[in-house]
Parts: sequence; structure tokens; C-alpha cells
Amino acid sequence: MSAMGELILLRHGQTEWSASGKHTGRTDVPLTALGEADAAALAPMFADRVNSGHAIAAVLTSPAERARRTAELAGLDGPGGPKPETDEDLWEWDYGGYEGLTTPQIREQQPGWLLWRDGVIPGDAEHPGETLGQVAGRTDRVLARIAPLLAEGDVALVGHGHVLRVLTARYLRLEPAAGRLFRLDTGTVSILGTEHGEPVMMSWNVPPVP
Repeated sequence: MSAMGELILLRHGQTEWSASGKHTGRTDVPLTALGEADAAALAPMFADRVNSGHAIAAVLTSPAERARRTAELAGLDGPGGPKPETDEDLWEWDYGGYEGLTTPQIREQQPGWLLWRDGVIPGDAEHPGETLGQVAGRTDRVLARIAPLLAEGDVALVGHGHVLRVLTARYLRLEPAAGRLFRLDTGTVSILGTEHGEPVMMSWNVPPVP
């Protein structure tokens, strides 16, 4: 296999909902001041990668404002680089009737609940809910679309915690539920790559440099 670019995963910065543990699927909550600061603190990391020869071939973001703003602050829409494009398949898991609830609140209704095993319940018209399989289907489409782009350089994906964890599992040729093994905090960068033609994890959940 010829040399391939690396897949850079950036989870958006902190929001009020992420800080309080609320499940934030399709609700578009803005970044907090800390979230904006953490996103901006990632800019030197990306600049260093480009200066060291890691050209970014494409930047795809979730349509959510919190993801697009994170890409902007992290310098992923700077001059000389590719213009970020929104990708509907990078939306966060649709949590249905659990939208806006914390895990303890959900467990009051459903003791022992685990998203990766038990899924979600239907919500309203704006939050119908998704199965893990449906989320995995979206991430598989993203990976198929970026495959040719990785032959040209690195690809950055700016999105959300759960969808990026599922995407990582699929990239590593694991079952979607294996995403439960990959904790992913807000405002962090993770890198997936290859070794001897096989998909590997290069780094994970790396926060901004203080």
C-alpha cells in the first residue's frame, strides 16, 4: 500500500451541556468561553503539523455550530488550506427522548442504562432517535468518502464524542459498540493512521498544550 495521510479527529470544545453531562445530539448548543479557548489553543498543534510536512487535504465538520466554530478557532479554515466542508453524516448520535438528559437522569427511568447496549427511546419530530447501527452506517459513509482524500494528505474531521468514537471503531475494523472503549473529551485531538497497511491508533484524546 502506498503512503497514506493520517485521519485527524477533533471533538468540539466544551458547551454548557457537555460540561453538565447532558446528552447533546441535534440541539445546537454554543461553545462556552472555555470551549472557545481550548479550541484556539489547538491552533499551534495544527500549524506545527503543516510546517512539518503534514499537508491537510480536506477538513470536514459536523453541521453543528459548535463543531464549525471549533474548526475555525483551531485554525482549520486558515489561508492556504482547504476550506472546511460540512458533512451531515458527522452529526452527533440522535439521542431521541434522551436528548438533554444526563446518564443519572436516564437511569432513574431505566436502571443500569448504557447507551452502547440499550440505545435510546424515540423523541419528538426533531429528535426521533437513532440506533447504533444507523450511526455506524453514517460513519461508514464518511470513511468511504474520505478514503481517496487520504491518498492526498491528512484529513481532519471535526465532530462530536459518540459519533467520532463509532467512526474510530469502524476505521479500526471493529464492531460499532467497540466505540465504548474510546473515551473522548471535548477540545481534544486524536489521530488514526496505518502501520504496514493496517489501520492503527496513533494518538488519542490529546488536550491542548497548556
